[in-house]
Amino acid sequence: MLKPIILVVSTIFLLCSCSSIQDPLQNILDSSNPHIKQVMDNPEPFELQILYTEIINEGDSIKFINHEYNLSDDIYYYPASTVKMPVAFLALERINEIRKETGLSLNRKTAIEIDSLRVPQSAVRYDSTSSTKTANIEHYINKIFAVSDNDAYNRLFEILGADYIHQKHVEKGIFKNSRIRHRVGIGGFSPEENRHTPSWRFIEDDKIQYQEEAKYAYINNFPDLLDTQKGVAFAKADSIVKEPFDFSQKNYVSIRDLHESLKRIIYPEEFSPEQQYNLTIDQLEFLKESMSKRPKDHPYLQDQLDEYYDGYVKFFMYGDTKDPIPDHIKIHNKVGYAYGYLTDCAYIQDTKNDIEFFLTATIHVNANQTYNDGVYEYDSIGIPFLAELGRQVYEYELSNK
Repeated sequence: MLKPIILVVSTIFLLCSCSSIQDPLQNILDSSNPHIKQVMDNPEPFELQILYTEIINEGDSIKFINHEYNLSDDIYYYPASTVKMPVAFLALERINEIRKETGLSLNRKTAIEIDSLRVPQSAVRYDSTSSTKTANIEHYINKIFAVSDNDAYNRLFEILGADYIHQKHVEKGIFKNSRIRHRVGIGGFSPEENRHTPSWRFIEDDKIQYQEEAKYAYINNFPDLLDTQKGVAFAKADSIVKEPFDFSQKNYVSIRDLHESLKRIIYPEEFSPEQQYNLTIDQLEFLKESMSKRPKDHPYLQDQLDEYYDGYVKFFMYGDTKDPIPDHIKIHNKVGYAYGYLTDCAYIQDTKNDIEFFLTATIHVNANQTYNDGVYEYDSIGIPFLAELGRQVYEYELSNK
């Protein structure tokens, strides 16, 4: 009877060992590292979601291997500025559509003017931070990825309109239960006012080359999400309202949808033409370069580098340090942080060691469960966790390589 018992125990041991080896993400989350451990010892309040994709390059084919933690397309978290990423992608696609429709030689550097047709909209006639002093889609995209500029995103949102943003992503098979329905970082826009976007035009040699009239977003019958009433209180003006904060009218893009939108930029050939963003090779290269640039790579930010250090909008690996990011580490990403939510969606590449992977994660750090009060544990818990998560995934890739 002894031998069968030993065999069973040995088999169980081998199965456990293989399972552990096959799930690198769980191994990382079981780490004794203090930044990981302080979250994983009691993960529930942090609403943690993680999606990590290994990229196996077999020469003539690419294989994606996903590792997930607590992923959900239906439980609400606030994506904050990460919504700017898919909107930036679509802004370039819209240029291509207009060129095809009109035969005009418009491009991402063509000057743009935006009107103000109702309160609280504001007009755009120029951009003092642009090298040409004109507003244009290229500079807006660069500002979105360099420092997560709110106005740049809001202008692209106005150019495209919420219905176009939604329909295009549904057609690509990305937005399963996601919706981008409002501007960010600006007051005065009710849910109704966010459905209104103003007229705008492309300008060349002081002449109107193309223009679009004001639009209204009609799509509003989104599926209900779970847990949109959060916390115990929220700050409003100078007072605290003792009731949950309502996120039901806010933007939402699931972790999976963010991840999938970025994969279509980095590896478009792995998707059918209908699933891809309709972009040229030059536009794809521009996006990859823009996403990976550090603030110091932009001339208009040179006098603000004390504030905008390399890791300012690179949470994974470098978010908790002001040390420079080595030139051989390329982090193509978009972060978001607001209401205690920290999110990063990234494609990380080490050109020296031939490493590449996708990593998207969100964490919620709001111990007092009060929203809008500015009291969040970003620096003490959230960013150290995401930075360490990125480092540990990178170390796994390095050792696995």
